[in-house]
Amino acid sequence: MISSRRSWHASRRSSHPCVARRRAGCASCSGSVTGPIRRAEATRRADLAELAHIRTPLLEIAYEHSGPPTSLPVILLHGFPYDIRGYDDAVALINDAGFRTIVPYLRGYGPTRFLSDKTIRSGQQGALGQDLLDLMDALRIEKAVVAGYDWGGRAACVVSALWPERVHGLVSCTGYNIQDLTNATRPSAPEQEARQWYQYYFHTERGRNGLVQNRADISRQLWKMWSPSWPFDDATFARSAPAFDNEDFVDVVVHSYMHRTASVAGDPLYDFVEERLTAQPDISVPTIVLHGADDGIGVVTGSENHGRHFTGPYERRVLAGVGHNPPQESPQAFADAVLELCGSS
Repeated sequence: MISSRRSWHASRRSSHPCVARRRAGCASCSGSVTGPIRRAEATRRADLAELAHIRTPLLEIAYEHSGPPTSLPVILLHGFPYDIRGYDDAVALINDAGFRTIVPYLRGYGPTRFLSDKTIRSGQQGALGQDLLDLMDALRIEKAVVAGYDWGGRAACVVSALWPERVHGLVSCTGYNIQDLTNATRPSAPEQEARQWYQYYFHTERGRNGLVQNRADISRQLWKMWSPSWPFDDATFARSAPAFDNEDFVDVVVHSYMHRTASVAGDPLYDFVEERLTAQPDISVPTIVLHGADDGIGVVTGSENHGRHFTGPYERRVLAGVGHNPPQESPQAFADAVLELCGSS
């Protein structure tokens, strides 16, 4: 339940009509969203979603958009190693409820491209956050609900913390995702370091070559390790794998994981953003944190004390039987969280 000290009433949990109807047995909202009927419907929706491109100062960002164009926008941000297909089921639910969705390919993924060969292929958190802000500016979006997991959750948290006036609400998977780079060289517990093997692998030339040659196999292995209870099939993975063939994927990924351990310098363009993030700024916008109980990389206990970073309305929900990719593993729970924030004032 939303903390009463944050002045957001528990009634928000069922405030949106679509959520309320589903819980009352509405045929359009009830049942398992991951069943064959809903998945087929979501696949049709994905086929109908319009792929567009827009230029920001550094990128040509490819994104899918659907839903009523004049409604409150919801921006959905994927992580590594995933892509926008992970949101297909959730998008169908959010659009059905009357809201617009924008689902961009992050830098280094899919058809998104850098405008200049001279731009550093950075994957640092400041770059991801600035990309989101630049996308909103380019699309002339004054305010949106932002939601994401992994890298996408980090971008959403960065914008929510530094530019709260642009955020109507935040859904962040695994909690407060802003990296504490002042402690970048401080080791984690051995069991967590073991989970992060791929990060240290990418620090080496062998690992970089491995990512170049085996990007799909490495990505699939991480999906399995991070979501051990998610029985995704070959077709599901095949829909996302082409996004990793982006010519900048390897450079962006390697930089991201080396930057977070202070093993490589960041792009000076983001020094101002990174400097503000070193303070671990609070997030004041209405927030729902989703954490999969079976997450194999960001273990569920890791977000138990993250509430201290959120000074506005806040709720943390643990999703049983879900791993690292909540929107694809539990799209109904993810969409419910988004819709509750869409209905908040």
